[in-house]
Amino acid sequence: MATSSNGGAVMATLSHCSSNARLMDFTSRNRSSKVFLLTRVKPSFCVRCVSIEPKQRVTEEGVLSDLSSFPPDAASIASSIKYHAEFTPLFSCQNFEPSKVFFATAQSVRDALITNWNATYDFYEKMSVKQAYYLSMEFLQGRALLNAIGNLELTGEYADALEKLGYTLETVASQEPDAALGNGGLGRLASCFLDSLATLNYPAWGYGLRYKYGLFKQHLTKDGQEEVAENWLEIGNPWEIVRNDVSYPVKFYGKVVMSSDGKSRWIGGEDIMAVAYDVPIPGYKTKTTINLRLWSTKVPSDQFDLSAFNAGEHTKACEAQANAEKICYILYPGDESEEGKILRLKQQYTLCSASLQDIIARFERRSGGNARWEEFPDKVAVQMNDTHPTLCIPELMRILMDLKGMSWEEAWRITQRTVAYTNHTVLPEALEKWSYELMQRLLPRHVEIIEMIDKQLIEDIISEYGTSNPEMLEKKLVTMRILENFDLPASVAGLFVKPEEIPIDKTGEKVEATDAVTVADRDELEGEKKLKNEAANKEPVSIPPKMVRMANLCVVAGHTVNGVAEIHSEIVKKEVFNDFFQLWPEKFQNKTNGVTPRRWIHFCNPELSAVITKWIGSKDWILKTEKLAELQKFADNEDLQIEWRAAKRINKIKVASFLKEKTGYSVNPDAMFDIQVSFSPFNRLVSSILTLGIQINRPLAYILIIFTFILPRCHAMSTKVVNFQVKRIHEYKRQLLNILGIVYRYKKMKEMTAADREVKFVPRVCLFGGKAFSTYVQAKRIVKFITDVGATINHDPDIGDLLKVVFVPDYNVTVAELLIPASELSQHISTAGMEASGTSNMKFAMNGCILIGTLDGANVEIRQEVGEDNFFLFGAQAHEIAALRKERAAGKFVPDERFKEVKKFVRSGAFGPHNYDELMGSLEGNEGYGRADYFLVGKDFPSSLNAKRRSILLIEIKG
Repeated sequence: MATSSNGGAVMATLSHCSSNARLMDFTSRNRSSKVFLLTRVKPSFCVRCVSIEPKQRVTEEGVLSDLSSFPPDAASIASSIKYHAEFTPLFSCQNFEPSKVFFATAQSVRDALITNWNATYDFYEKMSVKQAYYLSMEFLQGRALLNAIGNLELTGEYADALEKLGYTLETVASQEPDAALGNGGLGRLASCFLDSLATLNYPAWGYGLRYKYGLFKQHLTKDGQEEVAENWLEIGNPWEIVRNDVSYPVKFYGKVVMSSDGKSRWIGGEDIMAVAYDVPIPGYKTKTTINLRLWSTKVPSDQFDLSAFNAGEHTKACEAQANAEKICYILYPGDESEEGKILRLKQQYTLCSASLQDIIARFERRSGGNARWEEFPDKVAVQMNDTHPTLCIPELMRILMDLKGMSWEEAWRITQRTVAYTNHTVLPEALEKWSYELMQRLLPRHVEIIEMIDKQLIEDIISEYGTSNPEMLEKKLVTMRILENFDLPASVAGLFVKPEEIPIDKTGEKVEATDAVTVADRDELEGEKKLKNEAANKEPVSIPPKMVRMANLCVVAGHTVNGVAEIHSEIVKKEVFNDFFQLWPEKFQNKTNGVTPRRWIHFCNPELSAVITKWIGSKDWILKTEKLAELQKFADNEDLQIEWRAAKRINKIKVASFLKEKTGYSVNPDAMFDIQVSFSPFNRLVSSILTLGIQINRPLAYILIIFTFILPRCHAMSTKVVNFQVKRIHEYKRQLLNILGIVYRYKKMKEMTAADREVKFVPRVCLFGGKAFSTYVQAKRIVKFITDVGATINHDPDIGDLLKVVFVPDYNVTVAELLIPASELSQHISTAGMEASGTSNMKFAMNGCILIGTLDGANVEIRQEVGEDNFFLFGAQAHEIAALRKERAAGKFVPDERFKEVKKFVRSGAFGPHNYDELMGSLEGNEGYGRADYFLVGKDFPSSLNAKRRSILLIEIKG
């Protein structure tokens, strides 16, 4: 990592500048290992090299025994910050502004991280440990500063140091932009896994792409959502270290030829380079610091066409560089165009190819030049986070066969023991399929390998089921094959040829063929001729496109397939991949998602964390969540309840201030906060390295003690409601159901007198947040509708503070860390059976929030743990959904009168001139694309109203 070639540490002190320095010991009392800070001394210039003598010893846990845990003091930290502000600046030296202070502070923290980072890396190298590699298109990290100093247990010291420099830690931390490397639960899960793996001292790395512009920054205008590019890298990223010596070639297009030794070679085409950028991921209360390696793309300088540039053809001259760089421009580029599809596939292959080349190079290096490839799966575990990294399967096969000289059988055996697959969706449209023709053009060798895997799969299926039942066998092959809409191989197709039927006369005798043509025969022939003529005049029958089913490839090649919540894993086994489950039941398992309680209680809600620590008597609960059980004995303690409510109100005041700044809307912090948000899986705190076969459980029951025993009592004096729903905007997440319930509430309020409203309604603030994908038209209609409803209600003088509706723009991890601690009511209301995990609900629960939800995703397990009385359940259940849709298609569904009333009210123009016929129309009719209420909003509308009423009634009764 960041060490000199001779193993020493080199420190150069440039003392000609105004801030002069001398070397100070930073962390270690053992003089064999020193880390230095700088303080002011007389002007001088010196270069010192401090060798590490003797070599640092590594304990079994991977923690360096030579490194002291004695923390630096505030004065040393302040000196380090001043040093970085002057000697490693990214800003002009005239002003010590907050943005400059942030960068200097982050670089100071990074110094400490690099020491542990290098030691961790050295330990992995020396011990040649088995290492897990987590490949993901997203890593939704959020801000890193507070998390890093919190994990290093230096929050107080850094706060004091910055105070000495005239700044608060909060002000400095607010200068950091969120890393724009993800969007939703997929990326948040990946980041939480890395944090937990580091905390639990497991050898693991993450691999992703370094997106220059992220997904997008969300602006809200009078026309709804507007997307603009993220700017998180414009002024640099103090946490990353570019590894210019770590780069790998990545090829596209070209052709496959057979070499003289009989091996396939992929030649020609377009070549780019993937360059590594490393980000340290520190664990909590441990020196283990693991790595997130992000790839950026470029081409060598010799691909810049100097002749074309000097001839004035500037665009042509830069074409190769532009094509390479745009691979890492944005997360999930629009793929409705051919160019967009190509770019997405290039992204996925770049991630897979560069990561696997890096993994293999590391394996070979640790093998000391004598790689035993049969041991590769004993040293390497590759976890595919959803289907985006699927191409690592044929890429690993390609490298093993074409570059390492293995046979098909050897390479396939190693691959199947190395890779595993996490499924994140049951939505058919989200199970990735790629055009065979496009993939064949872009990755010709990989298509050959996929065809071989498909052929192997066909043989396995026939071997398992035999040929005695051709109809059943054919159905399984159609469902399970990796290649969709392909003819079966000739050797197999013959199994399904139906014998020609021989006509039988009335006596039961076979009719012999004859050349005589009867009148009836002529009529029949004329009729056939007429039908053929008519058919010729009709539109040609469209031939379904040939596709590559990536999820099927993952299941076939992976040694393990997991869902991310109990109900989701059951759906995966019984519906999504049922045929595979019947063939390989041992592959399938559940791993309910997880997040870190450090970020989502201790760091983001210090007020509540302090209350918990006070009453338990230590901070041990942060790592050992079973300690939370000790809160049970204080559940009825009035002092605890008062402190709990005080912590909640502090957080609500913060949110009220934030909403005023970001949206212009004023909300009453004494109202109850009802929020619907999305992303970030949580769980029964299962942090598991699936491919290492290790599962680390932190029982859900312990952390939900907050919910079960404390929360109902601490809401006893609350008389106002704030409703939160902040989620990626999608029809199945049903923000539309939530906002229609709010519209119904508003309509009823308007029909009452002012006196009746004050008596019958608890003041409520309803918060929404989340991004609609830029090409998802219906989702963007929902965003527009929510903002229009909010604009109407928030300016209605009759309603005042009784009801507020606010859409929080550009929802991200940092915003979530602010909103979730303030929440009192949160909605997780996806159509049952459609949410894989959807477990931001756990973050709300662990911060003292009442939940309303359907029996979907991790809601099922939460409800089991907290008890039915503490979870406000509503809606159809997963096993009922198919029958309800059939009922709708048959025209038998009868909508609730309140549902018809609210749709009519929306169409009346109550929320402005915008035409919402398309949005309301999606909830009507019995069939057709974009119609027939596929996500059952109308069906679940009345029960959702009842659930909300029950939750508010609980608060009113206890108040």
